[in-house]
Amino acid sequence: MTQPTEQLPQAPPKAGPGNKIAEFFEFAAHGTNFRTESLAGLTTFVTMAYILIVNPAILSNAIFLSESGDLFGELVMATGLSAALATLVMALYAKLPFALAPGMGINAYFAFTVVLGLGIDWRVALAAVLVEGVIFILMTISNVRGQIVEAIPDAVKHATTAGIGLFIAYIALKGAGIIVPSEATLTALGNLRSPQTAMALLGLGITAALFARRVTGALLWGILGTSVLAWLLGVSPWPTGLMAVPPAPVDLFGQAFVGLGELFRINFWQMVSIVFVFLFVDLFDTIGTLTGLGSKAGYIDSDGHFPGVEKAFMADAVGTTAGAVLGTSTVTTYIESASGISEGGRSGFTALVVAALFLVSVLFIPLLQGIPAFATAPALIIVGVLMMSATKNIDWDEPADAIAAFLTIIMMPLAFSIAEGLAMGLIAYPLVKAFQGKTSQTTIGMWILAAIFLLRYIFVAGG
Repeated sequence: MTQPTEQLPQAPPKAGPGNKIAEFFEFAAHGTNFRTESLAGLTTFVTMAYILIVNPAILSNAIFLSESGDLFGELVMATGLSAALATLVMALYAKLPFALAPGMGINAYFAFTVVLGLGIDWRVALAAVLVEGVIFILMTISNVRGQIVEAIPDAVKHATTAGIGLFIAYIALKGAGIIVPSEATLTALGNLRSPQTAMALLGLGITAALFARRVTGALLWGILGTSVLAWLLGVSPWPTGLMAVPPAPVDLFGQAFVGLGELFRINFWQMVSIVFVFLFVDLFDTIGTLTGLGSKAGYIDSDGHFPGVEKAFMADAVGTTAGAVLGTSTVTTYIESASGISEGGRSGFTALVVAALFLVSVLFIPLLQGIPAFATAPALIIVGVLMMSATKNIDWDEPADAIAAFLTIIMMPLAFSIAEGLAMGLIAYPLVKAFQGKTSQTTIGMWILAAIFLLRYIFVAGG
């Protein structure tokens, strides 16, 4: 009788590079895949690639060397490298699909208020950003930022998502010329017969059609399609070239350390004020952005907790610190990350793709510069539509929730600031609860946040 052949245990198949990536970024747990994450990263990058042009344009008003002339090229490199580094930390350490870059608004404050307005040397201003970044690192290590997130009411968290959506759409509508400034009514409908505005509306129709048909990558194809049409029709000039190597930021790198000594020699209260504004705007813009994006991506649980948010804060803090050393203003998490999340991006691989594209993109400035601003407007408007869905989670029959949520949503676009909208909601919530006689439903953290914002408005006069 023949004995059965003994089956030797077989070694498990070796994981290939693709499997290792999927395991590291936990694709299965997030219900995603390589293609979806890659497309999400590409979409996020395209919607925020404008920063490679806009940030240098703003900062070059204030950062220059008489012996070297205009540093625009170096600022492009500093912008791209700081964005790539911070987003890489977000990808590999926090493993979240959020992208970072030098922040809009705070770069204008850096250039026009601190340097040109107060007459502070740009090296000293970079030193202030460096100090802010170090403070943020310490706040993150001690979990102070995480505790602040925990203190934000759920209604305000959901409202933040919707408010960011409105803010994104407002920026897009303004940038495309669909709405314009008006002395009589503050804003008004723009000239829809303008070639750029008409092209943006056509792009919105294309993007909406692709989105309605549930075409994968609808936002990205809308941007690219609108750009190509604009080039073909002569509405926007063709890119002047494909590649160009910008100079290394040798005149910017490390200048923040040079400015440190001078920072502590200027008027004490002026120094504190400068650092405080950098700190305040970045802190609450980041909290608002991460809260909104985290809610949209499904990271915030039923108890309002955002597991791993401390790591996201650390990526933001490291980005700000490294950005100052490289020679750019505060680096922060970008609301445009919502476009990639809307395309299904759920893991850090989305951010890894964005980081890689930022790193490579500094070689393709002429091509990126050829993508007109109005071509990204349709994608951002659709993102606004998607993010407004968060309002369904707000209890509009509860006065405290409704009032705080409404103020949060409406003030973000009207004040042109995520931080101001969040401030209004955080002040309103505990106050209305107190008027209702429901102080037991508030926390000490809520009251502390409300008090901080009230004191800011009392002593620091507005936005």
